[in-house]
Amino acid sequence: MRDIPSRQKRGSVPWLLQQMPAPLVGDRPASARENLRRVFAGEKPYWLPVWNLDAQNVYPDVVWEHPPYDEDGLDWFGTEWVMVEVAGGQMPKPGTRVISDFRKWEEEVRFPDLSAVDWEGDAAIQTQRYDPGRMHCFHTAEGLFERLHELMPFGEALMAFYDEPELLMRWFDAMADYKIELLGHVFTHYDPVDYIVYGDDWGTQRAGFFSNEMFRETLMGPTKRVWDWVHGQGKFVELHSCGLTQQYIEEIIGMGCDAWRPQANNDLDMLTSEYGDAIALVVPMEGVEEARDSGEARRLVRAFVDKYAPRGRIIADKLFTAPEDIIGAAYEELYYYSSGYYGV
Repeated sequence: MRDIPSRQKRGSVPWLLQQMPAPLVGDRPASARENLRRVFAGEKPYWLPVWNLDAQNVYPDVVWEHPPYDEDGLDWFGTEWVMVEVAGGQMPKPGTRVISDFRKWEEEVRFPDLSAVDWEGDAAIQTQRYDPGRMHCFHTAEGLFERLHELMPFGEALMAFYDEPELLMRWFDAMADYKIELLGHVFTHYDPVDYIVYGDDWGTQRAGFFSNEMFRETLMGPTKRVWDWVHGQGKFVELHSCGLTQQYIEEIIGMGCDAWRPQANNDLDMLTSEYGDAIALVVPMEGVEEARDSGEARRLVRAFVDKYAPRGRIIADKLFTAPEDIIGAAYEELYYYSSGYYGV
């Protein structure tokens, strides 16, 4: 398989997402693509997959939800972004606002002309990296609520839920239409795309931004409409939503979400015990990052499989900071030991 150079800044998140995934260990009875599909679909897998390793990212250079090539500057909607090193990513520049008054959003917000994007030219580059043995995943960032508070101060965005509920719903519906149009172009030109990671942060470290009643009355319907459209294209949905957002788990499942990678401040023990059969959950392999040697890493992996595999649709989270020998031993043990659990 050819190494296609990335046009993104080396070491940046987009650059990392465009890199080829590492080879998988073992002579496997099925492709990683088929195995992960089984987890998303609620079927019995052959082994426990690893998040963002058993799949491959689709990261177009021409989708400007952030400034192009992750540099400081303007995105499609006119929000100015700056790199914040301590956060390891970009944030809207303090004081930036596109919407001067929420009551004027329909006058002031300009949605991008997606028909003018060079989808074909970019896809000709990006699809050369595709590994046919893996599922392909497109990250659709800046969801319906996130985009709103990137165009105006966060507090004003929250107040719109109370002050302008009808106008707010027009915003969510317009954003849902835009998301569907965007995904349509991506699915067409970067085929095959097997699932999306849908990003919309809904909480702080302490709780969700909204009561469950307000969530159901506002965000739930338009978000479900996007996810229903994705499912209608024969694809899956994985949720990315930062914060302590487990309070929305019934709504997340009710919207038809196939998989969720909760942040660690959520109660993963409760979520996997009570909802592991209803939604695929990404769970860290506890302690493996800090393992002192490969033997300890293997023991921790076996304990992880023993605990979580019986709970339903589980995906092991990717290892990020451990030494290469620890990571290699852990992934090898995860494949062989979980294969035994599933009877392969």
